[in-house]
Amino acid sequence: MKKLFLCAAVAVFAFTSVNAQGDDDHGAIQEGKWQIEINTGSWTTGSTAFSLTSVDGETMWSAGAEGGYFVIDNLAIKAGLGYSDFGDDFSSFNYKIGAKYYIANEFPVGVDFTGTSFKDADENPSYVGVEGGYAWFITPKVSIEPKLRYNVSMNSDFYDDALQFLIGFAVHL
Repeated sequence: MKKLFLCAAVAVFAFTSVNAQGDDDHGAIQEGKWQIEINTGSWTTGSTAFSLTSVDGETMWSAGAEGGYFVIDNLAIKAGLGYSDFGDDFSSFNYKIGAKYYIANEFPVGVDFTGTSFKDADENPSYVGVEGGYAWFITPKVSIEPKLRYNVSMNSDFYDDALQFLIGFAVHL
């Protein structure tokens, strides 16, 4: 069954990629445009991404999204919100604010501040994150953005830095 889903996904991406060939001006990342982004990723760093983990019968999940506005061509100011559930009535609210710049219309790099507010916690983690990746525009208004992200903990006495591999899906309006 997994092979069937993988083959279907590859076929859809290949078809949309062929149809998007020739449109390389990427008007979707110009001044005045909007972006809505959903990422897959880890819930460990104040996630505004989607994740699902189950270990020893304990299920942890997160859900969130980010939005951005292009203040000039290729530069978006972004904000994101997320929620994480760790089971046993332990959860967090997550937020993010930052900027993303597209180098040569294809290589997004970003920097942001991410914070987490744990329910009933005395200390909450926060991170400064830097990321870089590639924007594969499968249509003129939809991109898949695999990226590498490094989160520097602002609470190093209690929380560690983290390296992540994420896959983002962005709709450009």
